Amino acid sequence: MSMFDTFGKAPDPAGRKENTRRKLQRVNRALRHQEPDRVPVSDFFWGSFIERWRRELDLPADASPYYHYDLDWVVTIPNMDPWIRPFETLKEDAEEVVVRTGFGAVMHKHFEFPMPEMRAWDTDTFEKLEQTEFDDPRDSRRFLAAGDNQIAGVGDGFQRNSPAWIETAKSLHPDFPVYGSMIEVSECLTRLIGQENTLLWMGEHPERMGAVINRIGAFYLEMAKAEIQAGTGLLDGFVIWGDVAYKKCTFMSPAYWREFFKPWVARMVEAVHAAGLPVIYHGCGNVQAIFPDYIEMGVEAYNPLEAKAGMDVVELRRQYGHRIGFCGNSNIQVWETGDREAIRREVLRKLNAARGGGYIFQSDHSVSSSVSGKTYDHIIKLVREFGNYPIRLPAEYEEAL
Repeated sequence: MSMFDTFGKAPDPAGRKENTRRKLQRVNRALRHQEPDRVPVSDFFWGSFIERWRRELDLPADASPYYHYDLDWVVTIPNMDPWIRPFETLKEDAEEVVVRTGFGAVMHKHFEFPMPEMRAWDTDTFEKLEQTEFDDPRDSRRFLAAGDNQIAGVGDGFQRNSPAWIETAKSLHPDFPVYGSMIEVSECLTRLIGQENTLLWMGEHPERMGAVINRIGAFYLEMAKAEIQAGTGLLDGFVIWGDVAYKKCTFMSPAYWREFFKPWVARMVEAVHAAGLPVIYHGCGNVQAIFPDYIEMGVEAYNPLEAKAGMDVVELRRQYGHRIGFCGNSNIQVWETGDREAIRREVLRKLNAARGGGYIFQSDHSVSSSVSGKTYDHIIKLVREFGNYPIRLPAEYEEAL
């Protein structure tokens, strides 16, 4: 029996609203490549976008796009820092805060700019990387305690003492299908030693770096299993984060990725499936060279399918049919223009990929503050108007698959 036959079949947990059960059924049917009532919709939102959206739509200070639009799923993030510790504040003034995090990364968050910058890492030599030892991946503080952590705390905003993961999952559970999540090795290395060192040391010490990758892979596999256990009864799926590509190709050779990175992604997928949960893999950039590998591993859907890196969900559907689901690919750069006709063309064309199920509508990365609140409101209305099954699009937007 395949994963498509098993996930989402358990009885609904107590405390869920009927509308939430409908959303869960909608998402699960889409991931099984069946046509639900309508195309599922969600996204990842920058805090600065949410502020703009509230202001432009004259919404309350606590308004959330997830609740306002009754979106179909939400992802949660535990403490994935290798070392569980509070941020060490190195500098703080009205313009900038600089902290050392649980990845041993020195993060500069300039409040005028949307994203932070990693400028230094405690693990700054290959010898240190080989010798480093992490905290227990199953430490309960990762899931049950509030505290600082890099991924939740330092992004387009800055937050100290992030809420306990379990409390976030519990608070969302009545209203949304809730996905847990875990980074894989490539994501860890970017934060632990920086992208430049990662690629340099792969080239200089390919086999020794492979041994490091195997050790980190085992660490995050164990953490993923612990998260699933901590979230028993609360999780409906799981996201694996793992950027391995840029605009044209993978960062490393496909052969090296297959030898060292892929086995740990596959084992994490197996662990999630063993818990009866579907997997959405999030990887930025152009992954055409290794896309069949995600099908082979049994990933239910791939996200975000960056249009600006040459990924096109309609072409992918033609190439791979319904062997894998797609989540995303609506070009955020088109959204940022505010051009209603261009946006209509972008949104409706991508809905061709939703025929037969297997598609969740999202941006091709995340919704930034360069997108106006009114534009996003318009996009949701377009998807709700034309994303009902059976999909019927105006003739000028239809494409054969």
